[in-house]
Amino acid sequence: MSNPKVLIAGGGLAGLSCAVRLHESGVACQILEASDAPGGRARTDEMDGFLLDRGFQVLLTAYPEARRTLNYPELQLAAFESGALIRFRGKFHRFTDPSRHPQHLIATVLSPIASMGDKLRVARLKHRVCRQSLERLYERPESTTLVRLRQEGFSNRIIEQFFRPFLAGVFLERELNTSSRKFDFIFKMFSEGNAALPAQGMGAIANQLAARLPAGSIRTHTRVESIGQNAVVLSDGARLAASRIVLACDAPMACRLLGKHYGTSWKGVTCLYFAANRPPVEEPVLVLNGEGRGVINNLCVPSQVAANYAPAGQSLVSVTVLGTFASGQEQALPGEVTEQARDWFGPEVYQWRHLRTCRIPDALPAQMPPALSPVAKSSSGHGNVFLCGDYLDTASIHGAMLSGRRAAELVVADLQ
Repeated sequence: MSNPKVLIAGGGLAGLSCAVRLHESGVACQILEASDAPGGRARTDEMDGFLLDRGFQVLLTAYPEARRTLNYPELQLAAFESGALIRFRGKFHRFTDPSRHPQHLIATVLSPIASMGDKLRVARLKHRVCRQSLERLYERPESTTLVRLRQEGFSNRIIEQFFRPFLAGVFLERELNTSSRKFDFIFKMFSEGNAALPAQGMGAIANQLAARLPAGSIRTHTRVESIGQNAVVLSDGARLAASRIVLACDAPMACRLLGKHYGTSWKGVTCLYFAANRPPVEEPVLVLNGEGRGVINNLCVPSQVAANYAPAGQSLVSVTVLGTFASGQEQALPGEVTEQARDWFGPEVYQWRHLRTCRIPDALPAQMPPALSPVAKSSSGHGNVFLCGDYLDTASIHGAMLSGRRAAELVVADLQ
């Protein structure tokens, strides 16, 4: 593409959403992506017929920006069961939403994961967040998630056995220090929609956005080294001119390019993938570690949700371990996971074949109070340079895409 008005540094979901909105507004733009393909943290690799997302992720179908922007039928979404199997006291206990899965009503009522009072509190909280807009929810005073759960009256039992492992898989931290506004947002999204996987993996989301752009709109293997007045300088020394620049990279890179500091820290995660001849659980359900010991935080079988994740006759097992590890520790992780999974599912686990360990040190921006006061951060204020990324909103697919659209609309207004 020759002479784009806008250059976008970064081809993740924020940068792609920004480019799509600019294109819809008739503004020529080009994405400069350092890696070999767009998608950022939402990419999928194929290995031996398996689809391996770069870390376990789901699309919450209630995300407003995803609903607004994505073509869900084209993604061929397949949903997880609304709830979880929780490992506690040497057994698995079902904890699901009986309004969606009435066949599990008795099992959920009798589950030792929570008291009857806790189960009623979950139902009341769901009713409350579903009838309030996000704007109203964000008006509540910001605290930590743990404080919010205490304020709602939840007992230690349900916090330790359900909320802590479940939210740790979302926030990538077990202390539940993440902003209560992020919790309110996530709880509303889970309550109003499904947790789903595209048939071709989470990378299909980025591919769908990229397909809406004209040919030549994305330059891969193109790293931005610095920015100047109406231009960017690439790592090979080339200088590209543009009247507006959007930094759709992560917060540390944006800080370096701007010479400013935003104080954003990151949560890391390690995801291990195994091939299995038989699935350890037959249902499309998330398995949580409610015992608080061992390396596994959560486990699932993506191929039981969307069949394309594994070749015929095989199953893909995804295991999430919080944090990242030094090389020696990381090499030992498959064995530690296998031993813990053997305790859960029996000796058949020894037949699992380790496919890959995904180490993701910058998986999610940490958003502790007052990180979301306000929730939406400004994308402007840097001359002709604009920002987008999930660190400027809720750290989520929704936050990334929404920040990209906001940045694009500011650019269009500025150009006019």
